Amino acid sequence: MDKEIVELLSYLPPIPLEEMGSIKLMNRLDRKYLATLSQLEQLLKMAQGKYYAQANGDSRFSPYRTIYLDTPNEEMYLAHHNGRLVRQKVRVRTYLDSGDTFLEVKNKDNHGRTKKKRIQVGGIDTLVSDNGDELLHKYARYTLGQLVPKVENRFERITLVNINKTERLTIDTHVKFHHWETGCDNTFDRLVIIELKRDGLVPSPVLDILHQLRIHPSGFSKYCIGTVLTNEAIKQNLFRPKIRRIEKMLALEEQPQIVNYKL
Repeated sequence: MDKEIVELLSYLPPIPLEEMGSIKLMNRLDRKYLATLSQLEQLLKMAQGKYYAQANGDSRFSPYRTIYLDTPNEEMYLAHHNGRLVRQKVRVRTYLDSGDTFLEVKNKDNHGRTKKKRIQVGGIDTLVSDNGDELLHKYARYTLGQLVPKVENRFERITLVNINKTERLTIDTHVKFHHWETGCDNTFDRLVIIELKRDGLVPSPVLDILHQLRIHPSGFSKYCIGTVLTNEAIKQNLFRPKIRRIEKMLALEEQPQIVNYKL
């Protein structure tokens, strides 16, 4: 994690992981945003006095590893690429600081709502013995025998909670991708993926911050973008414009800033 961001996070009061489960968002709205590390630094400065930072001991960030499962011919990826509103994803997510691993099924309906179901498992190699097929039978259209590991990602997550505890903000940085079949690796190392989960009935302090920083809503699927970045052979025309916009945004951040000094 960048030193500047670690320092800025230290200025936010901590909220223990144990308290996170008590934050109930009854009329929840989710929205994603894409930003750069420089914009994240500004956001954390502007969040002072308005947000807690989730803390696990002395750490304010958590490392994640996720492996996405799909059919050999990428049915779930192609459902997203082809614009199907009703779709699902199956993944195995590990919280690397605790070692806890979960098999998760995410179902999106035609209203844009996402429901997630999960069970704790030992790892990618124990899904059958850990009753993974039972979860898929209830909530997915596939069995474990129909699925194979496709794309893995790793990232570091920051979680903020507003003072009134009516919203959560997850901030993912240093996202790296690996394709299990092609063996290719890729990264959007300076990209920041922000997801706002809030109660739609109350004001949100971060919405004004995002507006001031010109950070706009943008859909982003780690599985789909990671697939495009690590598998040149797959159908990808829908996602290429988004990747070009991200590359342009990150290239602009890397340009040296011109500062005019008065002598």
